[in-house]
Amino acid sequence: MTTSRTRFTAPQRLLHWLMAICILSMLFIGVGMVSTITPRYLTLVQIHKPLGIAILVLALIRLALRIYYGAPSLPADLPEPMKLAAYLSQYILYALMISMPLIGWGMLSAASYPVVLFGGVHLPSILPVSASLHTLLWHAHYCMAFAFFAVILLHVAAILFHKLVRRDGVFETMAPALTRDHSE
Repeated sequence: MTTSRTRFTAPQRLLHWLMAICILSMLFIGVGMVSTITPRYLTLVQIHKPLGIAILVLALIRLALRIYYGAPSLPADLPEPMKLAAYLSQYILYALMISMPLIGWGMLSAASYPVVLFGGVHLPSILPVSASLHTLLWHAHYCMAFAFFAVILLHVAAILFHKLVRRDGVFETMAPALTRDHSE
């Protein structure tokens, strides 16, 4: 859904930037987890699990806001292949933001590892215990993390292209606001 607004709503922009921080943090925490066997590993795991669930919840809220409020229209002069790339990249980003935490949760469930949130809250298992399923999901989670990182790099490259080369206002639709936007 697109709208005649020139910007995303304030809650959409806030969630975008909050999730950008969380997802980038999560990717680097994940790299730290798979590259160490020191005691820091346990600390990283204790951060990784609840942060993954937080990203899942925020992604679902963000998706609901996107469905409800829609998105500003892309520039009319944007070539059709670029419009298609923009739409597809959004679907891919939402799919990754939702599937990565679910696969991680499923992977832990299959290994009978608890998903402990802050405050000692334990999430229920979502899959039966299975060593082969755990291995399959671990590999999927690992490979998807690289794909997620690549999609993020493409997203940043695209927004820099729109901001610095095309100068078509696409960056400004999601940029943090310094002044109140009366079109919201």
